[in-house]
Amino acid sequence: MKLKTFLLSALTVLGANLFPMSAATSGSIPRPEYPRPQFERADWKNLNGEWSYTFDFGKSGMDRKLFDSKGFDGKIMVPYCPESKLSGVQYVDFIPAMWYHRKIQIPSDWKDKDIMLNFGGVDYFSAVYVDGNLVGRHWGGSSSFSHDITKYVNDGKEHDLVVRVEDDNRRGVQPKGKQSSLYQSHGCDYTRTTGIWQTVWMEPVDRLSIKSVYIIPDLDKSRFVVEPEFKNLEKGMKIETIVRDGSKVVAKSVENATPQARIDLPVKNVKTWSPESPFIYDFEFNVYDKDGKKVDNIKSYAGMRKIHQEGDRLYLNNEPYFLRLVLDQGFYPDGIWTAPDDVDLKKDIEMSMAAGFNGARLHQKVFEERFHYWADKLGYLTWGETASWGADANKIEAARNFLPEWESIVVRDRNHPSIIAWTPFNETWERPGDSEQAMQHDRLLKDVYNLTNNLDYRPVNETSGNYHVITDLWTVHNYEQNPEKFAEYFVIKEDGRYPQLDPSKEVSYGGQPFLIDEYGGIKWVDGAQFASDSWGYGDAPRSLEEFYDRLEKLTDVILAVPYMSGYCYTQLTDVEQEQNGIYNYNRTAKFDMDRIKKIFSKKPKGFK
Repeated sequence: MKLKTFLLSALTVLGANLFPMSAATSGSIPRPEYPRPQFERADWKNLNGEWSYTFDFGKSGMDRKLFDSKGFDGKIMVPYCPESKLSGVQYVDFIPAMWYHRKIQIPSDWKDKDIMLNFGGVDYFSAVYVDGNLVGRHWGGSSSFSHDITKYVNDGKEHDLVVRVEDDNRRGVQPKGKQSSLYQSHGCDYTRTTGIWQTVWMEPVDRLSIKSVYIIPDLDKSRFVVEPEFKNLEKGMKIETIVRDGSKVVAKSVENATPQARIDLPVKNVKTWSPESPFIYDFEFNVYDKDGKKVDNIKSYAGMRKIHQEGDRLYLNNEPYFLRLVLDQGFYPDGIWTAPDDVDLKKDIEMSMAAGFNGARLHQKVFEERFHYWADKLGYLTWGETASWGADANKIEAARNFLPEWESIVVRDRNHPSIIAWTPFNETWERPGDSEQAMQHDRLLKDVYNLTNNLDYRPVNETSGNYHVITDLWTVHNYEQNPEKFAEYFVIKEDGRYPQLDPSKEVSYGGQPFLIDEYGGIKWVDGAQFASDSWGYGDAPRSLEEFYDRLEKLTDVILAVPYMSGYCYTQLTDVEQEQNGIYNYNRTAKFDMDRIKKIFSKKPKGFK
């Protein structure tokens, strides 16, 4: 072990605060905005800020009863992971387990309410304790979750909140995405994220409150359909739904609150949501008890848009639509998986649109809800993906971990109009031919496809690139850098076979919308290389003019393919040693963005 690494480990075990707090995160609560903009309550308390922590390299914390802690020696800035600079820790070796602590106090005006403790994301396993009492466990590094801590807290009293975290991305049973399974970043794997990496907050809710709402836009019938779920029910409860266009009420309904409640909300002179016109309707949900008292109020929003496929074309609002997407991996130099600020989430979308893209494939990461909020507001199309790499499709435990987490992700994000497709897996290389393991691979992909279709109406790209088992979208990856050879790849074979990775390992193309959802990846370093192993696909161009020429010719090849429905260019920004982005890792520009935008703004005839 290198001396520096050894010293860092030793000091951390002793509880030393290894790095001072960043000036950007001191003096105020980081990420202060409400983290769940499609299900917003007025009364809440942000728990971001300075927590205490300790690493638990031997995973002996339970034996040492750390769940009963009154505080640890180390200091960490939540919601930034300990590997990040913004956390104030910046420890980048493996962290098999760690513990967090902070004091919490319930406001006196929350009396007689249920107290919900909410976590945007904790990677990977967590157990939550209040005053030494276990209140709940959660598995899944990408899914949001809540614990009801009502019976463990008292109004006005200070309590000890402890969070235990375990993380092991090397066994092949938990999704990790692009987090490196080696000590150092390498290839297309980068710095790890351990523990809390999204906002933590508390809110008071009534016993009869709304648990969730599913808002389904039905453009063909000019209506929204709402399916509410309630925390508890009692006879005589009502739910009021109000839809507004600005200050004007355009739909209203009062219905009995039941487990089968399904609310139809017709809207006259409907306004559609699209990248060209991202119109948003505001929603308000009120719950009344049997005596007519309002017991819950939720603010939300939705867009009236339709996404579907007909034959080999993808349609947005009943018009053929060509997708010009960019691969976005959502890594940040200072925050790793966590954006330093809400403004940074918005900025990434604006940067992409400035480059000529109309959307993004959100790659190997579940983006936080605030990102989807900005995509909704700005008119930015996305594909919802998860951090599937690391979960070996052939391992039963991996499948058991993956299925409930993916279900939670889809349910959380399915109201966002900007999300137009689901991609649960990326490049499932684990399919080893015709074997029992291959059958497990195929079964898992089919199960996830069916689960997703049961949860939502959007098309499902069950695995991006390979190996397809059952899919609504046919996607391929090709990083050929020679435009002539690239064009040959898309020629339909004499036997009628369309491009695919391996005919012996996946089903044949069935006439779905065809997209190349990874191409390009051209290396260009603007200034100093990020790392000695900096890379991109193929040989790097020798000049900027050669870069522009190659980029345009590769893109023109795709636009000329008659059966093509869209593309995804790799990638939006450099990420650590992978330096093939349109922008640098620090979000500064590499190129003449007018020239870049002209290339990525092109679209085939007959498409919007």
